[in-house]
Amino acid sequence: MSPTAPLQPITEDDIAQFLVNSPGFFERHAELLASVQLSSPHTGRAVSLMERQVEILRERLRQLELRVAELIRHGQENTGLLDRLHRWTCALLAVDDPAALPAAVCDGLAQGFDVPQVALKLWGVSQRWSDAPFAQGASDDARAFANSLHQPYCGANPGVEAVQWLADPAAASLALLPLRRTAGAPAFGLLVLASHDAGRFQASAGTDFLARIADQAAAALSRLLPAAE
Repeated sequence: MSPTAPLQPITEDDIAQFLVNSPGFFERHAELLASVQLSSPHTGRAVSLMERQVEILRERLRQLELRVAELIRHGQENTGLLDRLHRWTCALLAVDDPAALPAAVCDGLAQGFDVPQVALKLWGVSQRWSDAPFAQGASDDARAFANSLHQPYCGANPGVEAVQWLADPAAASLALLPLRRTAGAPAFGLLVLASHDAGRFQASAGTDFLARIADQAAAALSRLLPAAE
């Protein structure tokens, strides 16, 4: 006869697997639920298995409540932003004189969204407005840079030429929004939003809302361009 193989010790995993596979165990041994003592991480005292389970459920409920509160807060913030965007858009639609649109875009963003500094330059505008201040000062390099942006830039001050369009170029964070008639078209302008708060325009932040601002600003400002062929 071959020697009897030594018995393997029962591990915690074996016990856990047994309990998982034996859902009626605690029904047959209900007294264990009250007799098993665990250490509570909240009070440090020994509690029964049932009490510990209640603590775990309460903690999960607290985490869910915090998550729901966070979702509600984000929803309220998003609603507030959409309301501001709606009012800004309505104000742009109400502008009769196309030459007043650049100021309306900048002032509306500064006041409606509490942006400390806003600057805007356009190029390729109709001859009628080619001498306006907003159509001056963008070099070929600045235009090429705007053209290279396939989505808004958001983050630390990169020290590009467009920063010099600001009243105070020493901004800590920027959003740079290229303006296009349609997606994929050459940029005809660049909108600069700036703040001395390094956390205002963070690189980790999404740019979807900024892209929407750029699209709506471009749609309004396209009235200053020659008619599309």
